[in-house]
Order: sequence, then C-alpha cells, then structure tokens
Amino acid sequence: MSAAEPMDVPAALRTPIKRVGPGWIAAVVIVHIGINVGFFAPIQVLLGLHAEQLDASQKNAILSLVTGVGAAVSLVANPLFGALSDRSTSKFGRRIPWVFFGTICAALALLLMSTAHTVSTLVIGWALMQAAGNAALAAIFAAIPDKVPVEQRGMVGGLVALGQTCGSLIGAVIGMVAASNLVFGYAIVATAVAICSIPFVLMRQDVALPKGALEPLKPLEFLRSFWINPVKHSDFGWAWLTRFLLYLGCQLCLVYLLFFLQDAIKHPEPAQGVLVLTAIYAFCVIFSSVISGKLSDKDGKRKKYVILSSVIVAAAAGVLTFATSFTTAIIAAVLLGIGFGAYLAVDFALLTQVLPNADSRGKDLGMINIANSLPQVVAPLIAWLTVTWFGGYRTLFLCSVVISLLGAVLVRQIKSVP
Repeated sequence: MSAAEPMDVPAALRTPIKRVGPGWIAAVVIVHIGINVGFFAPIQVLLGLHAEQLDASQKNAILSLVTGVGAAVSLVANPLFGALSDRSTSKFGRRIPWVFFGTICAALALLLMSTAHTVSTLVIGWALMQAAGNAALAAIFAAIPDKVPVEQRGMVGGLVALGQTCGSLIGAVIGMVAASNLVFGYAIVATAVAICSIPFVLMRQDVALPKGALEPLKPLEFLRSFWINPVKHSDFGWAWLTRFLLYLGCQLCLVYLLFFLQDAIKHPEPAQGVLVLTAIYAFCVIFSSVISGKLSDKDGKRKKYVILSSVIVAAAAGVLTFATSFTTAIIAAVLLGIGFGAYLAVDFALLTQVLPNADSRGKDLGMINIANSLPQVVAPLIAWLTVTWFGGYRTLFLCSVVISLLGAVLVRQIKSVP
C-alpha cells in the first residue's frame, strides 16, 4: 500500500508494493501463451486456409469479413468483461473466474469453428471466440497492476510479451501441421487455450474484493464509466492513441502475410514460410522484450524505448515495401520482432502508470485493449482496399511506415511518465 492510500482501502484496490514471485509470473505467462495460441493460430493461418477452402476466388474478402467482425466483437468484449471483473466479489478473487470461464468458452467456440462449412458459421464461431478470449484476456491483464509493483512491471511486461510471442509461434506451427486438416488444427488450439489457464487458476493468489467495497452497480453510471475524458486524463488518451497507431502499423504488416508470400513473393510453401518468419520474429521479440523491459525498470525511463521501438517497426514495414524475395522478408521479420518486442514490454509498463483509477483497472486496461483490437477491424479494410484497388502490397506497407512513425512522434505528448 502506498503512503497516499488510506488504511481502509481494500487489499484488492491497493497499489502493490511486494514483488511477485517467479511462480505467479510463470502462471500469468502461460495463460497468455494459451490465449494467444487461440487468437493467432486462426489469424495467421487457419482462417486464411479456411476461407480458401470455402471459396478460393473470394478468400481475401472472406478473411477480411471474419477477422473484421471478430475484432469488432473484441472492441466491446474486452472493456466490458474487464469492468465486470473489477466488480466481481467471488471468493476466488476478481480475475480467476473470468480467466477460467473465458478460456473454457473460447475452446468451445474454436470447436464450433472446426465444423464450419459456411461463411456465416465461421463468422459466428470467431465472434464467440473473440468474446470469450477477450473476457479471459481482460482479466489476466488487470491481474498485473493488481499484483505487480511499478518497479517490476517492465520485466513482467517483457515476459508477458514473451508469452504472447510464444503463443503466436505455436499458432504458426499448428497452422503448418494442420494445413491439410483444419478440424485437427482447431482441436489442438482449443485444447491449448483450455489447459494453459490451469496453473493460474489453481494457484489461487487472486485477492478477493469484499462485498460492498464498491458502490452498487447502476446501469447508466456503469455505461458512462466507459468514457474516459482524454482532456482530463490526457496521458491516458495519448497512450491509447499511440498504441492504436503502432498496433495498426504492425497489423498491416501481418494481416495478409500468408497471401503476400503466396502471391507476391511466390513462395512455394506459404504456410511454411509464415512459420519461418514467425519463428524468427518470435526469437527477436523474446530477446528484445526481456532486455528492454529490464532496462526501462532499471533507469525508470519508458518513452525513449517506446519511440525507438516504433521507429524500428516502421523500418520493418519499409523493408517489406520493397521486398522481392523471401530473404528480404526475413530481414523485415527481424526488425519487426526487435521493434515490437521492445514496444510490448515497455509500453505495457507505461500504460499501467497512466491508469485513471485503482478500482477500475480491468475496465481501463480493457479500454486500452481497444487500441489493440480496433486495428484488427481497420487493417483488413485498409489491406483489402490497398491490395485490390490502390497499388497492391507496396502501398499497404507504405501505409504501415507512415502510421508507425506518427505513433513514435506522438509518444512525446505523454508527460507524467519519463
């Protein structure tokens, strides 16, 4: 508890000062691995292959529709379930029930997708997966500022980024292995999502919120709470905007990666190519995120790392703009991994330092996570327009360059974090 907090503040709402141990950190990272396998195995490979199987001539449009609808669902689901977890008074704690039930429901949604023989069934299944997966994601993200002191958040953020990257890599492996058997692929992903929540749930280290600690829920006030005034909380607003821009820049590099390798690079095995690039990217993210997170904890500086990482992401998109071979794509993967890895670790720590209120961490991080999810709505539209009508993949990647650099410039507007 910080000195500024009154003694009667419930333990669940206090600013943590005790460092968390490796067991709890490992459990949080494993949850992130599972959830990100659930998100990225479909996004990177399975949905593209599924779209091609449903209608090869309309694969781009189908993929954009499915991912766009799913991302739109996540825009609502993440802050909504984060806010509900803030108010949960379960004896198991505020976050554990949402992590448990969210991952179980996400697994069931993936099994539904494995049966999809129509575009509408695939859309419904992915929307349900996004809703359930974001319920679990909102809760596990909020558990970090609940438990981790400020001076340890860069390191924990780096390890969470490692979990996200491992999930992405495992997803690419599943996609390659299951390229000829989508039902098998979805089943593996569903199993991973469900199993990876078990350590966090069984540890039972979530702090329960006493009943009556918060004011009774009033529907209109609850809805109004989702508006966070960007003028009153300007650093939160700038942090949201810059995160949106960087995620959009990265998403533009990834959304059509399978098709880029297939159509532009002419890779003979595009699914295998996605796996190779993802593995290289993953190694660089792991290396970059852990080191940059520790460095930012050590010197207390966040913004300089965020700015530099955004510039490196822009450089990766610039390389892709002129890529004519798989070797060039590998160089871009290295740059993207280094840049995005550093960004994931340090920007997360920065975000936890600009949250408006301790009693709404889940909801506030859920609003931040809109900045992660909204690009999944916008990027497929930009990708489809640029690739189909406005110059192809080169224009797509140039858009990423400009957007990422704009994010780097605007980080300087955040004043309360050095």
